[in-house]
Parts: sequence; C-alpha cells; structure tokens
Amino acid sequence: MIEVRELSRSYGVLKAVDAVSFDIGRREIVGLLGHNGAGKTTILKMLTGYLEPSSGSIRIDGAEIATRRREVQRRIGYLPENCPLYPDVTVLEHLDYQGALHGIPTRQRPAAIRRAVERTALGPKATARVATLSRGYRQRLGVASALLHEPDVLILDEPTNGLDPSQIQHMRALIREQASHATVIISTHILQEVEAVCSRVLIMRAGRLALDSAMGAIGATPRLRVTLDRRPSDARQVLGALPGITAVDHIVDEGIRCDFALTTDDPNAAAPRVAAAVAERGWALYALARERHDLEAVFGQLAEAMPAAPTAGAGADGASEAGHV
Repeated sequence: MIEVRELSRSYGVLKAVDAVSFDIGRREIVGLLGHNGAGKTTILKMLTGYLEPSSGSIRIDGAEIATRRREVQRRIGYLPENCPLYPDVTVLEHLDYQGALHGIPTRQRPAAIRRAVERTALGPKATARVATLSRGYRQRLGVASALLHEPDVLILDEPTNGLDPSQIQHMRALIREQASHATVIISTHILQEVEAVCSRVLIMRAGRLALDSAMGAIGATPRLRVTLDRRPSDARQVLGALPGITAVDHIVDEGIRCDFALTTDDPNAAAPRVAAAVAERGWALYALARERHDLEAVFGQLAEAMPAAPTAGAGADGASEAGHV
C-alpha cells in the first residue's frame, strides 16, 4: 500500500530525515515514534504531499506522490498535530466545507457528515461554534474531518491530544474500526497508545529509522523467565544441566518463590524441557514464559544506543516537532 524508499529531507546543514525506507500494507495500524526532532512530523508531511523530499520516493497504492500528488492526496485523511479549524463556523458547517474540499458530491455530503459525527461522538456539539469547543471536542472534530471522505490512508498526528480517559477509549475503538478498510499511521508521544492499537511500530532516531518491528516481536530476548518454589542453588543445578540452557540467573527472591532468567538459543525448544524437569521433581511452577521488555524499555535502549545527528541550525522540523516525543 505505502512504499517509502531512501526518503531524505534537509534544512540547510540539518538532515531532518536521512535515507528512510519502509513498507506499510493494507489495513495495518502502524505507530511512528521518536524523540523531539527525530523526523516524525517531517515524514508525515512528506507522506501527505505537504512537503517535498530532498531525495527518495513515496508510492501509495502504486502511485508516485511526486508526479500524482492530487490523486494521492484525495485518498489520504490527515490530522496534523496542531489541527487548523475555522473558529467562526459551527461543527456541521465546518464538516460541510471540508466535504466540499474533499470533492464529496452535494447529495452525498449529509450522509458522510452524519457518519463522521456519529463515529467521533460529536452529536452534542453539532450546532456549536468551533470557537466554543473544548480541546477534546476540537480534537474530535479534526479526526472527523480526516475520515469524512472515507480515505484509504488515515494519518493521525497525536490523535488523543486533550482527550479524557473515556474519550481515549472511544478513539482507540474508532482507530481499530477504520483499520477494517484503511491503512492507519499514528504518531504519538504516548507509548501506551501505540501498544493498545498498533500492530507494528517504526521508531525514528536522529532522522534515521532505528526500528521497524511487529508489536508482538518487541522486546523479545533469548531468555526464559521461570518462577519456582526452590532455592537458587537447587534451581541452578537442575536447570543449568538441561540441554540448550547456557546460563541461569537468579533475578528476584520473594519469600518461598524465586524468579530465574534462563539464557538459551531457542526459548521455544527449552521451555518444554524446563517444564518437564520441574514436574519430574514435584516442584511448584508459578510461571514460565519468554522474557520480554515493554515498548518503553526498547524505546529507551534505542535512544541511548544510536548517536545523535548534527543539530546545527534549528531547521523547520525542529520547530514543528518541539514539545512531543
């Protein structure tokens, strides 16, 4: 669906995006993460055709955005981080105008507006002037404008900004619903939002792509975690002798329970051996699973591991991305 190849963007001496490549399939929900100035907003602007790359290419469903910009843009719904809204019109008037801009025929516009209002729970404020809306309602109006024309690609920059916990839950459900027919890209500084709705994550660091991974593979390590009712010396002797186990580390001691990390080249093959050895000796087995680190831990490790790019000259991207991760 989306093909990005060697995408770069420079502002003078500052390279905001540096030779980034990735593919995103149909109906995927992908999270785009990175620290301030990592290049996220610049990538989103290039994906939507609002900013030209210095080099590289973007194709959406086979169409090259550099040569078929208007055609591609008609298939994209975009919520910028600071969503521009017209304050002196009502919510319905704003959506009607957006529908006209998207080329929705006059006869079809009321139905499209009704669907967008229902999906974003804007009904109570439908006739209110935009200037009177709270931050949360303004955010919902921005999302409604982005999905009004049923786009094939929905790009959301900080979609839960200003939303309360119940509104966040509603937004998550809406994003999952959109993924039934659209490709969704979310940029956010709230890692829990990515963990909650995304099937894949792209992490930017200093203008480069530091990680492209399915969420299920995030933080997987070549170790097993096992919790037993045994003393460390007993567990090390038995578990360390099993085929495929190269090290046994005592991690946590909680009274009668002890937590161990087992280093192995193949956790899937080692797990049944561990379970069988424990059962054979009649030990109590409280937990046995592959060790994982959460997204926050992986994000922190990548931030520390990769060197920062030169930052001489503030550049436009530094300004546009200031204030969020």
